[in-house]
Amino acid sequence: MAGRLKFLEDKWDDAVAAKLDGPELLRYRSNLLGSDLRITNFGGGNTSSKLEEIDPVTSEKVQVLWVKGSGGDLGSIKRSGFATLYLDRLLALEKQYKGVAEEDAMVALYPLVTFNNNPTAASIDTPLHGFLPFAHVDHLHPDWGIALAASANGKQKMEEFNKEFGHRLAWLPWQRPGFELGMMLRRIVQETPGCDGVVLGGHGLFTWGDTQREAYLNTITIIDQLGQFIERHASKPGYKSFGGSRVQSHSDRKKIATEIMPYLRGAVSRKQRWIGSFTDADQVLGFVNSENAEKLAHLGTSCPDHFIRTKIRPMFLKWDPAGDPKEIPAIIEKALETYRAEYSEYYTKHALPDSPKQRDASPTVVLLPGVGMFTFGKSKTEARLTGEFYINAIGVMQGAGALGGGVECKDIPQAGPAASADQFTVYDNYVALPPSEAFRIEYWALEEAKIRRQPPEKQLSRQVALIVGGGSGIGHQVALIAAERGAHVVVADRDAAAAEKVAVECKAIAGKEAVGFTAIDIRDRKAIQAALEATIQQFGGLDILINTAAMFPSSPDGIISDAQWALTLEVNVTANYLLADEAQKVLKSQGLDGSVVLTSSANAVVAKRGSEAYDVSKAALSHLVRELAVSLAPKVRVNGISPATVVKGSTMFPRDRVKASLTKYKIPFNDSSGDDELRNALAQFYAERTLTHTPIDPKDCAEAIMFLAGPLTRCTTGHIIPVDGGLVEAYLR
Repeated sequence: MAGRLKFLEDKWDDAVAAKLDGPELLRYRSNLLGSDLRITNFGGGNTSSKLEEIDPVTSEKVQVLWVKGSGGDLGSIKRSGFATLYLDRLLALEKQYKGVAEEDAMVALYPLVTFNNNPTAASIDTPLHGFLPFAHVDHLHPDWGIALAASANGKQKMEEFNKEFGHRLAWLPWQRPGFELGMMLRRIVQETPGCDGVVLGGHGLFTWGDTQREAYLNTITIIDQLGQFIERHASKPGYKSFGGSRVQSHSDRKKIATEIMPYLRGAVSRKQRWIGSFTDADQVLGFVNSENAEKLAHLGTSCPDHFIRTKIRPMFLKWDPAGDPKEIPAIIEKALETYRAEYSEYYTKHALPDSPKQRDASPTVVLLPGVGMFTFGKSKTEARLTGEFYINAIGVMQGAGALGGGVECKDIPQAGPAASADQFTVYDNYVALPPSEAFRIEYWALEEAKIRRQPPEKQLSRQVALIVGGGSGIGHQVALIAAERGAHVVVADRDAAAAEKVAVECKAIAGKEAVGFTAIDIRDRKAIQAALEATIQQFGGLDILINTAAMFPSSPDGIISDAQWALTLEVNVTANYLLADEAQKVLKSQGLDGSVVLTSSANAVVAKRGSEAYDVSKAALSHLVRELAVSLAPKVRVNGISPATVVKGSTMFPRDRVKASLTKYKIPFNDSSGDDELRNALAQFYAERTLTHTPIDPKDCAEAIMFLAGPLTRCTTGHIIPVDGGLVEAYLR
């Protein structure tokens, strides 16, 4: 049978499987299925096995249903991710079932039939697996399977598929998951001799087997053959996917996407802030550039797994790529006004007295012809997954169109008890889920409960922070704290290798998709622009800008050259201005509240011999903070910190400078001492001059920076916080 596969790979390893018990075989099978997005999408679908277990109370053998728990992902699920229920008691709950109106109440009964006090919550799909009379069951959402299920001629094409490939798939009309659908599945299998799978109208596919191996092979074989079936239809002479191309892709689409993303992010984030993602994948461009894209996009998605993330429909921007990209912001505003009005109308029309309150009416998917697709979520991972789900939806629409062959079909599959046939809308042979059913899924009380169970967001969640000078010292610590507090972090440094090293540390805290790094030279506008573009391309915009990069000129004889003087002012003053000036363009485009924190020094107010260039530059920087606070108000706050000398971890204290300082202050040292020992001696000397006698640690400065950058100081701007241990000389007069 495996030899009949054309697209998918049989990944089953008998040597691995032979070492696993029943539950581990279920986990193994699930991981294999979830490892390929053509088989099922992230977090979508579920698997089960009916296994013989020893009852911990009676010590007798009982049948236990192991089924993927609520909210799990097949590709990464562990043994602990499966719910376990007494099979006979689960089936006995049918006596308590009072019809579709009481569907949600059944979920509250699942804990009563849980086996072995398993804390993993059973999902709404549990009865679908329980009522099917097969040992091992897979319920998946492959694009090819949903394409058949979401076709106006789906039942007819399923019968053609059965004949061509020798199957006995049965068709079930749309029905929301739950007890009703479970009983419908049992009935259709009983009425279909030799049934080897079920297509759920608009939803997905059920397959099974007597062994774990047989279930896996049956599943991937049927999915692969559905792919072959659809490919054959799509390759017919004269057929054009999505009605053919309407426009061509723009040659500068990536540049346009980068320029427009901050504005778009700000526009869709008026109620709550989002992290953005962009793709111009071939499949996306093939759709957004097509004749049928606008109508199909407005029709909405079909599979419930899709629109829970993508909402009922994306926002399609009516822009001609032959036009001027400067037109796009006005198009966005007009489209948003329409989208939000339609969403509110959708909510008002279908909401019941006990429905959850209306959520954000902004789109999570935005389609731009000639450019690609923008997607949004509370994290980079969620934004990316939202995009992947809509690509799944594109694949479904593409497959349904191929099965229709470009001929409009009005033979809508009979709807189940949940909806009447006249609620279904067809275009290009694709059948979208009716808005009433979409609402019942999106605002399902069980889905709302799942949202409320999520842990509270961190202080800086949904915020994008660019940490300049993040490769060492204070910037290093700032990056770590920002990651801990939930920010999406880009570590920028002139030393790209150092930035990358810190980014790796941050990823261990915040996750690999929440952190990036980039090289930057803050003396160069183009380098600054490139770093900002990298930040936008990764996360969609910018919320927090922090700069800790600076320089201290030194020489063996304590006398600096004119060139060193000029460079010091360029790095410590002018570069900060350039950085803020470029960043404010992004912040202004977004129209969201933002925060900038710069790093001054106690030297800004303490006059000393031998550090004139540094001291003057920091005095200028302190006033630059106040000037920027005025010019960037009211949306952007600008603050700074004023630390006393920070020796630990600072690139401004190479060994030669430390030795020169120790000599200057007549502090004895051994020339053979290590760098850290010399640094500690100097740091302690500086500490003794303060009221607290405590060396200033980079983390002390980082905490102050993040205090100013975060929401706890939302009314503070133009302020500079001393972090100097109580340096009396730095008291302002």
